[in-house]
Amino acid sequence: MISDCRVGIAHHNIRTDGQCPSTNMIIILRHKIKSQKGFTLLEVLVALSIAAIAFPALLKAFSEGIKNYSLIENKTTAYYLLKLKMGQTEMAGYPDTGSEEGDFGTDSRFKWATEIADTDTDGLREITVIITWDERGKEKTLQLSTYMADRTIEQPEDQQTQQQGG
Repeated sequence: MISDCRVGIAHHNIRTDGQCPSTNMIIILRHKIKSQKGFTLLEVLVALSIAAIAFPALLKAFSEGIKNYSLIENKTTAYYLLKLKMGQTEMAGYPDTGSEEGDFGTDSRFKWATEIADTDTDGLREITVIITWDERGKEKTLQLSTYMADRTIEQPEDQQTQQQGG
């Protein structure tokens, strides 16, 4: 069965399946367009605008995280140095009153100071260790105080029996 098929101005023969060759071509082109993988211009613009809105917030969060990390790192280092200096002071035995200061090396930004003072109780001294460092143009400090007794002083007899549980 062959008849004429008009598409635009051109004349074509209809095949036995009943479709014009040009109609087959249009169907094939439509199928190719629908099956193509990719993004439309509108989809790309929407994605870029979302990224443009989200990027500054992500950048700020990242920079805040780095800033907070350095602050925490400085404070943690100061705590360890404070503990080290307090341990050194306690290991030296019953200290003399006075104050000292120094640093932890030529390249260290951390400095220390110790203050040793008498208390109202005989044979008891207060030890204060202070760690200082510069952080963003400001001086930060960390301080710890403790008491140390002179173990060479003889205790009265009644205090010894109380401590022994008698």
